[in-house]
Amino acid sequence: MGRYVVRRLLQMIPVFIGATLLIFLMVNVMGDPIAGLCGERRCDPATAAQLEKEFGLDKPVWQQYLTYMGNVFTGDFGTAFNGQEVTELMSTAFPVTIRLTLIAILFEIVIGITLGVVTGLRRGRPVDTGVLLFTLVVISVPTFVTGLLLQLLLGVKWGWIRPSVSSEAPFDELILPGLVLASVSLAYVTRLTRTSIAENRRSDYVRTAIAKGLPRHRVVVRHLLRNSLIPVVTFIGADIGFLMGGAIVTERIFNIHGVGYQLYQGILRQNTQTVVGFVTVLVLVFLVANLVVDLLYAVLDPRIRYA
Repeated sequence: MGRYVVRRLLQMIPVFIGATLLIFLMVNVMGDPIAGLCGERRCDPATAAQLEKEFGLDKPVWQQYLTYMGNVFTGDFGTAFNGQEVTELMSTAFPVTIRLTLIAILFEIVIGITLGVVTGLRRGRPVDTGVLLFTLVVISVPTFVTGLLLQLLLGVKWGWIRPSVSSEAPFDELILPGLVLASVSLAYVTRLTRTSIAENRRSDYVRTAIAKGLPRHRVVVRHLLRNSLIPVVTFIGADIGFLMGGAIVTERIFNIHGVGYQLYQGILRQNTQTVVGFVTVLVLVFLVANLVVDLLYAVLDPRIRYA
């Protein structure tokens, strides 16, 4: 196991470098940060040259990338064009988005897996058909429509919740945004769990457990569910990064100042330091989540061994 972890950590290095290089090139080559600094009016040549020198934009792109990566390994993600440190923006944005993501993942695990197990065990029955139709509707409706509709009904019309989240963003105010953020992924988890449960029900080890006279709940939880969760865990592990990086729409609807909000502001203002810095951390989140998922395989299925 230890050698496998070390090997995976070493494999992360070229992936991390390649991903960050691609993002850095896309942001710096396709955008014009100086135009974003000057606003609607075009900068005069002298001001533009001074700004380029101040932020190191007058150097070749490859040299800018090497400088940036060298600073990243010392914990310096640069300075935004408004003079604020990117790490300072991260310290306020990431805790909010992490709380939002935890709530979304909790909804996926509790509701998605539960519905998947129920429908997988009752395949072809009315409850199975009803849940499949419901998840199909959830997948078909865009997230911004779901968010705006729930915000209008629960927040504005009925007054059950606050229409927008406060600046502190406590857990209780993030329940509805977390549900909106998790809605599409929850539907996919339900369908994935249902399919996996329905397929594994016919496996020999399940028939053997039933033939031994084991209680039904033990057969389902100990044998059937445990082996059926491998594809679900893979999906949820990859979904962690997608939820954190794809929360732009949800955070805009509920006025949450998290990672999605900062990325939106950075793209809008062509603030390359902010965008590249946040995406760099999200790349690390993806890599770590995938490593944890791979290690969980051995926990779920004892037949899996890592050399």
